[in-house]
Amino acid sequence: MQKIRKAVFPVAGLGTRFLPATKASPKEMLPVVDKPLIQYAVEEAVEAGIDQMIFVTGRNKRSIPDHFDKAYELEAELEAKNKDKLLQMVKNIIPPHVSCIYLRQSEALGLGHAVLCAKPVVGDEPFSVILADDLIDNDKTGCVKQMVESYGEHNSSILAVQHVEKNETDKYGIVSLKGESEKEGFISGIVEKPDPADAPSTLAVVGRYVLSPRIFHHLERTQKGAGGEIQLTDAIADLLTEDQVYAYEFEGTRYDCGSKLGYLQASVELGMKHHEIGDEFKQYLSGLKIS
Repeated sequence: MQKIRKAVFPVAGLGTRFLPATKASPKEMLPVVDKPLIQYAVEEAVEAGIDQMIFVTGRNKRSIPDHFDKAYELEAELEAKNKDKLLQMVKNIIPPHVSCIYLRQSEALGLGHAVLCAKPVVGDEPFSVILADDLIDNDKTGCVKQMVESYGEHNSSILAVQHVEKNETDKYGIVSLKGESEKEGFISGIVEKPDPADAPSTLAVVGRYVLSPRIFHHLERTQKGAGGEIQLTDAIADLLTEDQVYAYEFEGTRYDCGSKLGYLQASVELGMKHHEIGDEFKQYLSGLKIS
């Protein structure tokens, strides 16, 4: 069985829900306490043993490669001022053995198209797809590491899933499972953003995938679907006709940082856990008078 060595980060989206903040800066660079969303996602991949990070970018995304690149002037200034702790933090944003590769998605044709853009680099290997919008917090084992371990057990593509409210199924890809399980198991069907009345379940796919390279075969044949985009969900539905795909209900708390409310929730809850300011922040929050 091949090891999962590569992770694809689709980061070409426009981030319109956070305008004007994202007019000139990528939504993936929005900070939660003191780290941008994309760094949380990369750290999760590193924890899972992944050492090749593939970023599928678009216009106005220059700050993402800058963030993971060496900052000579900043490092020299920190060193000159003997700010060793900050210097090590800047130097170790990613470990030395991890490589970053940047590809350009020339047209905004959806998540499926973004994943397909990574085919020349991924090649014939299983790989992970990580959406930085979905910040998944777990103090023990990160979501991607859990899924890589599940991949080793089931030897099939894996989708991270969680139950959502019935009236929210039109925001997600929704799966149905084989057998009587209501939590996790092999998938019998998947549909993109179904109306709540038509949803086969409330088990929603969220922003973590471990995929067989066979997905590229189906993405190349996928026609534009919902929103005029090439949907990854549609290609996964085709993959189901020839292979098993497992729905994995991960352990951890997911914050939908593609929405303002989810982003604020993540900022508050991770702020309360932060090793430097957590206690002081909780004390501040406890004294707030909320009307």
